[in-house]
Amino acid sequence: MQKLKKPLFVAEVGMNYNGNIDLACELIKQAKLSGADIVKFQLGWRDKPDEINYITDEKIRKLIKWAKYYEIELLFSVLTLNALKLISKYNFPKYKIASRTLKENFDLAKKIVNRKKTTIISLGMWDKKNVPFKNKNIFYMWCKSKYPTEIEDIKKLPKNFNKTVYYGYSDHTIGIETCILAICRGAKIIEKHFTLDKSDNTIRDHLLSATPTEFRNMVDISRDIYKKINSGV
Repeated sequence: MQKLKKPLFVAEVGMNYNGNIDLACELIKQAKLSGADIVKFQLGWRDKPDEINYITDEKIRKLIKWAKYYEIELLFSVLTLNALKLISKYNFPKYKIASRTLKENFDLAKKIVNRKKTTIISLGMWDKKNVPFKNKNIFYMWCKSKYPTEIEDIKKLPKNFNKTVYYGYSDHTIGIETCILAICRGAKIIEKHFTLDKSDNTIRDHLLSATPTEFRNMVDISRDIYKKINSGV
C-alpha cells in the first residue's frame, strides 16, 4: 500500500443502507461505478436485532457476493469483540479501526492490530501525542469526529501529509472539496461517506455523504492531481 500508483478511495456506506440489505447491495454496485476501490460498512454499532445495523452471517455473505461480482474490495469497521469474532470467519485482507474504538475499547483495537492484517485507523478521537501503535501494518487517517465537520474544525488538516504520521484522510465535511485538498497535500487514502440520497434523514450521515456523481468527480479530479504531483508538477 505504501507505493500506490494512484490514491485509494473508500466509499463509507456505514449505516446509509438504512437497514435494508438490498439497498446495501445497490450501494456496493454504485460505489464501484463511482470509482471507489473499497466499500466499507460498520460491524458492531447499533447492531441489535431491532436496530438499523443488524448484520448477520447471511448478510455478510451477501455483501461479499456482491462485492466480488462488482470487483470491489469489502471492508468493515470492527467495533465490538463479537463483531471481530463474526468477521474472523472470513479472510478479509484489511480491517478498519474507528476513532471511537481507540477511545472506548482500546483492548479491542490491540486485538485487531495483533491480527497482523493491513489495518486502517482513524485518529479523530485520539488526544495523545504519540500514535497508539507502531506496527508496520497500520495506516493512520487524519479526521475530525464531528458530524458534519465545519471549516473551523479542519484548520489543522496537515499541510503536508508526507511529513506526518497520517497516510490518509477520513472526511466528515459536506462536499468533496476537502478530500481533494487532502490529495493535494499528500494524502494517499481518502475515506468519504457514500449515499444515494443526501436528503434522506434516516440517519445524520446521509447529509455529509457524497452521491455517486459527487464521488465520481472527486475520484477523477483527485487521481489527475495525484498523477501530476507524482510526475513532478
